[in-house]
Amino acid sequence: SVPWYSVYGNHDYQYDPCACATVHSHCAQHNDDVHNHRYFYMPNFSYSVHHPEYDLEVLGLELNNFQYKGYWDEDWNDWVPHHFNDCKWTRCPGHCRENAKQHAKEAFELFHHRRHHSPARNLLVFSHYPLNWFDEAPHFIEGLRDQSKRITYFGGHTHDVNKKHSHTIHPNVGWLVGGGGGWSCDGGRQGFVVGTINHRNEVHTHSVLVPWWDCCDW
Repeated sequence: SVPWYSVYGNHDYQYDPCACATVHSHCAQHNDDVHNHRYFYMPNFSYSVHHPEYDLEVLGLELNNFQYKGYWDEDWNDWVPHHFNDCKWTRCPGHCRENAKQHAKEAFELFHHRRHHSPARNLLVFSHYPLNWFDEAPHFIEGLRDQSKRITYFGGHTHDVNKKHSHTIHPNVGWLVGGGGGWSCDGGRQGFVVGTINHRNEVHTHSVLVPWWDCCDW
């Protein structure tokens, strides 16, 4: 009875025409009808949805260009910047990488524009990646610390559930919500995060965990 908001993760692109697409309507998971609850709502690579009844805005950000952090090459001669490594599995690796760069640029522009101009006090921001992945985007981490908004950030990719990050966005809240088994387990905290909005339009979140052995085959 309610929409589920989504963005593409790295594995989604591997066999999806979206990797080579310049418009989101060519993507297999495209759904711009918020009332069509048969599919996740994903009208664009990045997008925002305003919920004035909760003094809240949702921001979905496509940031796969940060899948691989920057690193020195094997000879320690050249710095390889962050990039979307899974493009190598697509039918258009070069075009996919250029698309990923453009998507990240547009995602950051949307984020900064909405945090400055959204009438909502609460921002729920999510991408596929946790805060630790954005060493090379300090402006994004600083923006998530914006005290003029109550920001809650959700990222996945790493398979655990916690609020332990190398980057804090205090006084705002950042969650890693990649736990639940499936591909792998990267920690012993497996489960999901529940968010509630009270009558004062205040957002509160907490984790719900299950015994790790129910999800993980270590």
